[in-house]
Amino acid sequence: MGRVGSTTKMHEDELELDETLVRRLVSDQFPRWSGLPIRRVPSSGTDNAMFRLGEALVVRLPRRPHDEETVAREARWPAALAPHLPVAVPVPLEVGAPGGGYPQPWSVHRWLPGRNPVVGQINEPARLARELGEFVVALRSVTPPADAPRARRGVPLTERDAATREAITRLAQLPPGTEPFDLDEVTALWDHAVALPAPDGPDRWLHGDISPGNVLTGEDGRLSAVIDFGGIGVGDPAADQAVAWNLLPASARDTFRATVGADDTTWLRGRGWALSVALIQLPYYRETNPALAANSRHVLHETLAAGL
Repeated sequence: MGRVGSTTKMHEDELELDETLVRRLVSDQFPRWSGLPIRRVPSSGTDNAMFRLGEALVVRLPRRPHDEETVAREARWPAALAPHLPVAVPVPLEVGAPGGGYPQPWSVHRWLPGRNPVVGQINEPARLARELGEFVVALRSVTPPADAPRARRGVPLTERDAATREAITRLAQLPPGTEPFDLDEVTALWDHAVALPAPDGPDRWLHGDISPGNVLTGEDGRLSAVIDFGGIGVGDPAADQAVAWNLLPASARDTFRATVGADDTTWLRGRGWALSVALIQLPYYRETNPALAANSRHVLHETLAAGL
């Protein structure tokens, strides 16, 4: 599960995570792997730290305390969904218990080979757009059971309104010229998004964070895996259309839209999701996660360029 980015702490309550801790956890709970080398994976991921365990495995630990729900979701639902999906997804081999100085569950997965696509450097964007769309359609097509969890995203955009406007206020407090976009235009775009009709169809499965760091491609550039299922759940499937703005170029968006079959309102709601996520991420991560901050700026540029 290859990802690149920062190993800097990003949260005030972030736990101390290093190779020594991982070795202690593995040795105590899964001694069959205790002799394997351990090395941290640089990652722009904000919720989990990852450590290679030998060549075939990866240890995944939530960065913050009280995040048991993420591990629980990833332990159950990807395995149930995997047979229905066109590409690989991470299914835990083991779930570890708190111990060794670490306060919560953690997991061991197979290492999924691949690389993160780079915005602006996708060789065949229309093909990737179609493959991502097919993944979204396959995920939506699985009937959720009665006990399926609510997605962390996929709520009505009105429930994101306060947090999104607070982020705009935080950006407005930066010195003039700090960020290269007009906040009045950003606000107008969000006003338009939050005024869209709420979804009137059934809730569907959604990944919740299909973004460059959670997409893997093979040497041929084809989609090979979608990772990080900590936000898996049911809700408004338009949230997964944010990938059209955070990864795909404008030239490939029509291909993605046609593949997922989005009508005008659903398409604009997906753009609203991309806008809200970018706005909330940027002031929070602009100093601690350069890769994520840069992608947030990219989303703002792309959504503004599309106009109302």
